[in-house]
Amino acid sequence: MPELPEVETTRRGIAPHVEGREIVEVIVRQPRLRLPVPNDLVERLVGARIGGLSRRAKYLLVPVQAEDAASASLLWHLGMSGSLRIARLGELPKKHDHVDLVLDDGAILRYHDPRRFGFVDWLQGDAARDPRLARLGPEPLSEAFDGERLHALSRGRRLAVKPFLMDNAVVVGVGNIYAAEALFLAGIDPRRAAGRISLARYRRLAAAVREVLAAAITQGGTTLRDFVGGTGEPGYFAQRLNVYGRDGAPCRRCGAELRLVILGQRASVFCAACQR
Repeated sequence: MPELPEVETTRRGIAPHVEGREIVEVIVRQPRLRLPVPNDLVERLVGARIGGLSRRAKYLLVPVQAEDAASASLLWHLGMSGSLRIARLGELPKKHDHVDLVLDDGAILRYHDPRRFGFVDWLQGDAARDPRLARLGPEPLSEAFDGERLHALSRGRRLAVKPFLMDNAVVVGVGNIYAAEALFLAGIDPRRAAGRISLARYRRLAAAVREVLAAAITQGGTTLRDFVGGTGEPGYFAQRLNVYGRDGAPCRRCGAELRLVILGQRASVFCAACQR
C-alpha cells in the first residue's frame, strides 16, 4: 500500500498543478469507497480555491477556501492501491478512476483506486483536531523523532521491535516496507523485543529510518503493483530494497539467505547474520 514516501511523492507531484487553482467541476463516478464520498462534496467544492497541500502520516490534506465559507480541507487517504495524478481535459477516465476535481486551467486532479480502500473526506475547521490525526505520533523526518523517543517508549515492552516501529502512536508513516529496510540498515533483528534494545541501537535505528525514507522520497516511492506518483510515473525505490520481498534471496551485504517470519500478522524478511 502507499506509505509515507509514496504520499509525499504524490503531494510534491500534484502541488504545483493544483495550489491556487479554482475548482470548476467535481465528478464522482464511484461514491462507494472505504468511506462514502460525502453527498454534498460537489456543492461544497465547486467555486472553491485550493491552498497549500500538506501531508500528515499517510494522509494528504488539501485545504480549500470558498469566498463565502470558512476554511476547510479534503482529507485524502490512498488506501491499499490508490493514487492521485494530474490529467487534462479530454483525457478519458480509466476503469477505477473514481473522483475528478476539474480546475480552472483545464487540469484535473484524478483519484484512481482499484480496490476502493482509500477515501476522500471533508474536514471543517482545524484538521489537526480530527480524531484520525490528533492521536498520531511525530513525523519521522521531524526533529521530534529520535532514538531517545524510541528508547523511552519501548521500556518494558515485550512486543517485537518491528511492529513497535510501525505503531503510529510511536512514529507515523513507517509501514512494512520501510520498517524492514530500516531495521536491516541498523542491523537489528525485527524479532527482538522492543524493550531489550539499547539507546545506542535505537539512535542508529532512528537515523536509519530517516535515511531510508529520505532515499525513498528521492526515488519517487516504491512501486510494487499499483502505485504511481502525481505525474503518473512509478516509484523506483523497489530497485534498492535490501530485504523486503526478497525472502530466500542472498543478502546483499553478506550473501546469507534471507529469512521470512510473520510479526504482527505481517511478513518480515531479514538477514539472521547481519541483524542481531
